[in-house]
Amino acid sequence: MGCSHTIYTVRHVVESFIKGGNTVNLCAIDLSKAFDKVNLHALLMKLMKINLPVVLIYILENWLKNCFSMVKWDCVLSYTFAVKFGVRQDSVLSPFLFAIYLDDIPVNRSLIPSLFVVMYADDILLIAPSVSELQCLFHACEFELSCLDMCVNTKKSCCIRIGPRYDVKCASISTVKGHNLPWVSEIRYLGTYIIKGRQFRCSVTNAKRSFNRSLNSIFRKVGRIASEEVTLQLVKSKCLPILLYGLECYSLLKADLHSLDFVVMRFLMKLFRTAKKDIIDECRSFCNFPLPTEMLETKSNKFCKKIKCNKRMLRYFFFPLLLLSSQVKSFL
Repeated sequence: MGCSHTIYTVRHVVESFIKGGNTVNLCAIDLSKAFDKVNLHALLMKLMKINLPVVLIYILENWLKNCFSMVKWDCVLSYTFAVKFGVRQDSVLSPFLFAIYLDDIPVNRSLIPSLFVVMYADDILLIAPSVSELQCLFHACEFELSCLDMCVNTKKSCCIRIGPRYDVKCASISTVKGHNLPWVSEIRYLGTYIIKGRQFRCSVTNAKRSFNRSLNSIFRKVGRIASEEVTLQLVKSKCLPILLYGLECYSLLKADLHSLDFVVMRFLMKLFRTAKKDIIDECRSFCNFPLPTEMLETKSNKFCKKIKCNKRMLRYFFFPLLLLSSQVKSFL
């Protein structure tokens, strides 16, 4: 249903393994030019395989096979040429078509049921309780990708461990061509950063860096020309969503929550030219500008209500976990 639901699914799968005393091994696979290498004939065959209406298939075929492009170089345009492969990355429909194209990648039935493949568009995450099983799962996915003419980008693909033995050195996951995927301290997944440790946690450092970058761009354009109310509204609508993106799916530590509030408080001190917390709180109340912890609590409550209200979504997310955790059974 979205990036938040995907991250939430990964979190509960990992936490179920950790509750059983296992150390989870995750492998984030990055594909080289994923959307641009889609074979249109294979995509149409997969659309027919899922019994899509013939009229709709004709429309998609006419749309995909009649794409033309040209190269612009210093105000000079080249001749027009046809683009007979790939789906457009800026299209709303492209992620859905790409998901159908990679629908055969999930775990082979011959593998044990404790292996997971979590896919969202071109972001693929492999989850296994041991390194050897992760290696088998990676080879199975690599074989399916090779059948689809997809190539794994070994420079951006990496692995991470979460659990009691997260800091133990392990053998590297290798590709068929002999390239090794490194074990790293954090991986980027759907715009958030998952860090290694005993528990499933995320890093807010990159979120704070992106927030400061967007904040500085607004100040560079607006400066002191606009009023404080206008500046706060711009920051609330443009910058705070960048800071809080995807954090409602994680269980953050108190130190992380305080660091998020500190970044915003430092901005408010600069805006109102004061270091007194009482004055800043009064200005925030007058301008209806909440702190990140307050907004994050509201987002988390809405997200939990959205999952609990949709029973069909809940069964889909937690069905694999019923085999792994009795606590999830009692929750359902």
